[in-house]
Amino acid sequence: MEFQDKVLKCVECGADFVFTAGEQLFFYDKKFTNDPKRCKQCKAKRASGGPRVRPETRTTCSACGTETTVPFKPTQGRPVLCRSCFQKQQVKPKPMPVGQIVPPLTSAGPG
Repeated sequence: MEFQDKVLKCVECGADFVFTAGEQLFFYDKKFTNDPKRCKQCKAKRASGGPRVRPETRTTCSACGTETTVPFKPTQGRPVLCRSCFQKQQVKPKPMPVGQIVPPLTSAGPG
């Protein structure tokens, strides 16, 4: 199979980069079906574990009504909490299901 150099556009920085015939042969041998999406610099930066940019979304807390930012895109029908309401919710003990029997505490002393 004959390969020729291709010019691709990096999805991260938008720069053009060359997908060489040798790289295409390597991809073919490894049975990779997709062309690379990132240039070498962006791929190296991503592999080195650089900080990821999280999308910050402004929204209103479902519990207290204050305006807040969250590090995700909220989905329809799910409550969104500000930091303090979220932390209060984490501390609360979960209610016990109705009908569950709790065994009495017994002391395991000498007998």
